[in-house]
Amino acid sequence: MLSTFKSTKKSLYAAGLLVATLGLIAFTEVRQEQKRVQAVMIRLNQVDGHQFLTRRDVTGYLTNDGADPVIGKDYSEVDFGQLEERLRQHGLVRTCQVSRDLTGNLLVQIEQPKPVARLMTNTEGQVGGQYVSEEGRFFPVSMNYTARVPILTGPYFKQNRSLANERNQPLLDLLRRIQSDTFWRAQITELSVDEAGEVTLWPQMGNHRIEFGSPTDLEAKFKKLKLIYTDVLPAKGWDRYSRISVQYRNQIVCE
Repeated sequence: MLSTFKSTKKSLYAAGLLVATLGLIAFTEVRQEQKRVQAVMIRLNQVDGHQFLTRRDVTGYLTNDGADPVIGKDYSEVDFGQLEERLRQHGLVRTCQVSRDLTGNLLVQIEQPKPVARLMTNTEGQVGGQYVSEEGRFFPVSMNYTARVPILTGPYFKQNRSLANERNQPLLDLLRRIQSDTFWRAQITELSVDEAGEVTLWPQMGNHRIEFGSPTDLEAKFKKLKLIYTDVLPAKGWDRYSRISVQYRNQIVCE
């Protein structure tokens, strides 16, 4: 009876030792896997539904189009800051964060820019386009997606290649104001800016132009425009006038 108990005890001890050994091996293998990049998990944060990038785009940016692959790479060789800097070099990336999880996945979180206008320029007979972000930064168009925002044109942009400065803050405020209002976002299709910074608006409905003047006193000017669109044009006809001016204080000109 005693020998049988001892035999059973030895068997249980051996089985427990085997399980512990296998568990240690499995734990070591898991730990080893966690030291290498198992997969790249990309999260694209959209702003107001704008989807300029695809996960394939981000993978290409991250790996220099496959020249510097990250999957299978030891995490001791992965420089998160360098990867983030590589992503930030691309205009369609507003902000980014690269990290890892406990299972060995590389996590990439991207925030895309929010456009308020699309700049169209004509240089040496070639028409090019860029978007203007809500911070005033110009960023490239995308092959994947076209944003419905007003067109921005005019000689003013031959010398002004960014709106992210104090001088151009009023113009950027005007673009933001249009984008934030559902009525004006639908109605204003183009803004033309001359050398002096004077703005002309071109609407979706009607054959008139709107002389807005300098992008200042926005609330007062839009209040006058709203009066024209709600009271005057419905009564007189949308094609009655070719020119509407709200640029002067306490004055509305329709002709």
